[in-house]
Amino acid sequence: MKNRPSRHGLTVLKARVKVRGFSAIDLRTAAAQALVHWKAELLRDLGGTESVSAQRMTVVEMVVRTKLYIDHVDAWLMEQDSLVNRRKKSLLPVLRERQTLVDSMARLLGQLGLDRVPKSAKPLAEYIREKEPAS
Repeated sequence: MKNRPSRHGLTVLKARVKVRGFSAIDLRTAAAQALVHWKAELLRDLGGTESVSAQRMTVVEMVVRTKLYIDHVDAWLMEQDSLVNRRKKSLLPVLRERQTLVDSMARLLGQLGLDRVPKSAKPLAEYIREKEPAS
């Protein structure tokens, strides 16, 4: 059996992001901006960037990357006339790959925790000092 190149472009996207990181993505697009916004929301839910450890930040980066891949596959799937290969009477193989990505993302999110982490509050004395007018 010949190795045929994938037609959904996920392999190329993964390779570009792996080599160049998110700079490989045109951040002017609506999809990229939505991804950046989602990452900011995720970090906010984890208590803010300053309270996220380096290890958790690595997991956050993996979650964001996985979401990018899932969104890319979803966009390609929505362009298809059908999700069924009529000749083989089966679903498109990319659906299995998508499900693997979704399972991976669920595991990563489980590692981060699904509960919102409240941002740590300043001590009362410090807050009062900040609010007092300077004399």
